Amino acid sequence: METLEAIASRQTIRQFDDRPVSQEEVAILIRAGFAAPSNNHLRQWHFLSLVDLDRRRQLLDQVIHPLDRKGSQKVIDNWGMQDATQREMYLDAIPLQYSMLLSAPVLLIPLFDQLGSVLHPETLSGLNAFASIWCCIENILIAAADQGLFGVTRIPFPEESKIVKEALHIPATFEFPCWLALGYPAPQARRAQQIAIDPLSRLHIDVW
Repeated sequence: METLEAIASRQTIRQFDDRPVSQEEVAILIRAGFAAPSNNHLRQWHFLSLVDLDRRRQLLDQVIHPLDRKGSQKVIDNWGMQDATQREMYLDAIPLQYSMLLSAPVLLIPLFDQLGSVLHPETLSGLNAFASIWCCIENILIAAADQGLFGVTRIPFPEESKIVKEALHIPATFEFPCWLALGYPAPQARRAQQIAIDPLSRLHIDVW
């Protein structure tokens, strides 16, 4: 697959097929991630791969409490969400937060070394490491699409991150930007309807 085709084919999938993903395929994804630009040239990134399903379940049981569609409706109503397409995406996504991580053939926790608070940086430069790890994650998602693999990220809540870091003995200076679940799409996997946007309408020349 050509690079632009892989970028265009990338999509969020929350329901996975049972087909396994080999360690060789995972290695390709990690190498692709490490080809991303690094804020300090050191690529201070690590990945935890949660392979043991029982340990994974025990961890998820501590941090994610699934909501059904009715509960999800209340959440997005409280958010004041109005766009119908956006609402439908969240109504599909929220009830799958637990199952998508538990059932994914590959579940990775990306980690980056963060100097200072990522939530209260003194300047934008304080977010350089955070920005770099997301470049790494995007490389992985594109490389995955190239192999017919798709996935989803979940941003942890503060207490969720704390529990995960303690349970997995993650060094104190490393931050956990997201869960990264990957696999082959299940036959019934839903593809979220996209909001139609003309990208070139967002391009401004010289001034807004």
